[in-house]
Amino acid sequence: MSTQRYSVAPHPIETLLTWVKSGDIAIPEIQRPFVWDATKVRNLLDSLYQGYPIGYLITWRNPTIRLKDGTSAAGKRILIDGQQRVTALMAALLGREVLTKDYETVRIRIAFHPQEERFEVANPAIRKDAAWIDDIADVFSPEAKIFQLVGDYCGRNPGTTQDAVFGSIGKLLKIVNNHVGIIDLADDLDIETVTEIFIRVNSAGAELSQADFAMSKIAVNESYGGNLLRKAIDYFCHLAVAPEFLSRIEKSDKAFAQSEFLPQMRWLKDVSDDLYDPTYTDMLRVAFTSEFGRGKLQDLVALLSGRNFETKQFEESIAEDAFSRLKKGIVAFINKNHFDRFTMILRSAGFVTSDLIGGRNAVNFAYILYLRGRAEKLPAADLERIVRRWYVMSVLRGRYTGSPETAFDLDIRQVAARGLLGYAESVVENELPESFWIGMLPQLMDTSSAQSPYFLAYKAAQAKLADKGFLSKDISVLDLLLNRTDVHHVYPRNHLKKQGLSRGRYNQIANFVLTQSEINIAIGDKQPEQYFDELAEQCKGGKRRYGGIVGVDEMKTNLRISCIPERMLDGEIPAYDDFLEERRRLMALKIKRWFDTL
Repeated sequence: MSTQRYSVAPHPIETLLTWVKSGDIAIPEIQRPFVWDATKVRNLLDSLYQGYPIGYLITWRNPTIRLKDGTSAAGKRILIDGQQRVTALMAALLGREVLTKDYETVRIRIAFHPQEERFEVANPAIRKDAAWIDDIADVFSPEAKIFQLVGDYCGRNPGTTQDAVFGSIGKLLKIVNNHVGIIDLADDLDIETVTEIFIRVNSAGAELSQADFAMSKIAVNESYGGNLLRKAIDYFCHLAVAPEFLSRIEKSDKAFAQSEFLPQMRWLKDVSDDLYDPTYTDMLRVAFTSEFGRGKLQDLVALLSGRNFETKQFEESIAEDAFSRLKKGIVAFINKNHFDRFTMILRSAGFVTSDLIGGRNAVNFAYILYLRGRAEKLPAADLERIVRRWYVMSVLRGRYTGSPETAFDLDIRQVAARGLLGYAESVVENELPESFWIGMLPQLMDTSSAQSPYFLAYKAAQAKLADKGFLSKDISVLDLLLNRTDVHHVYPRNHLKKQGLSRGRYNQIANFVLTQSEINIAIGDKQPEQYFDELAEQCKGGKRRYGGIVGVDEMKTNLRISCIPERMLDGEIPAYDDFLEERRRLMALKIKRWFDTL
């Protein structure tokens, strides 16, 4: 027989708002941003006015932490589900500002028409219209004098009766008496269970939910500076994308501006590089795994709650230590020298733009390896080499695409047990044997996805190996990637479409080369037999149609570095499928040659 681990009770919205005002329910200032648009807030108010239900909220108090004197105390309620609704009520009824997904602090004003009993989002036209009360927060203000408010309204609207206006405004005020069902999770639930509940009610198991839950745990903690740490994580992520946001932090968040964190991230104001713009999930994964030697974020939530994994009890000293170590991990993450050196390592492998960065978790674990190596004081050259090789291996083998947390946990524990260099080298060797390059990789490259890790690796290889663009005399692939590149179909797309080939067939990555746009345009839809014949003529003193190469040897060298069979210049044009098979093999060998240089 199952035991119910929660209680359900209706509470007036007024009680809910009292909890918000007193700080008893955790709606941290910079928790997950408010993502509803203003019309959803209006619809919520209308539902309450009509007496409709607005769904359940789910709350859970911080687990009981054993204090030094042996007593225990429950913490604030954490809102597990319903933040957007509660934030909407705060905004509309209490007049609180909200933080949008664009990190803008705004007031959402909902207007009310007492005669027509309807709500609208306030706008300039409504504000000029005497028939509207342009902000219902004025009605709910403790200073509001309802008789005066009604009298003023009727004075502005001749023909209205005070009784009718009193009636509709009275009905509006009574919405705070409406009950909302609140599911309180049992205080003694373990962290794993609450995490599972959180995941299920929020996003059907999306991995980000565990990070959201961890962020809520961090944000509501004031004893060990979690509230400031939460801001450090969020602000860093936003500054990485929008450096101009720094001035807004300095003006609107004086407490954070004076904290130890802002000086450590000021360097972002001068950064335009977007090679690695981390999300808060990325930061948590990297900081937690590198510092704690664990890979599962639910373990972070447990430790921040003071969970002793052996006794299953909650201890204050464990929570204090966890916050201290997490802070250390975050500070290491945002360190300018660490961040710059790590992105430099990625660039040195040929991943010169964010477009070439595929799996985010592969980047995250590469940064974890870098931070661990720094902490272990590995020689810089050894560390750079293994980070490059590990990243490429994990991308090519999809190491973190299926169950990233499980893979993170396995790898970081093995790093601790066997040593970073020894473990990393053995994994790379086992994952990328000779048979991978010759047999498996060419098969994996049978794909039409231009975002496949194999094509991204091929482009990085060309950048690192200083290859010239297809048919280019002077323009390198690196130049093309950093500026503007066209992906040209060696066997032109329309030429293949006319033969009845499907999109998945003519868009094979083995049919793609990187070239200048003018060369791509000049070739157009010409079948390869025609333009390769014209290339041969160009090398014999004929008209220059495609690029500036005029010598046979130089042209064949260019074809070779683009993994195009050189015999095509001699008029030997293979059937399309044969071409694809041969080119996949040549591309795989180029990727191997590149990997061997890393």
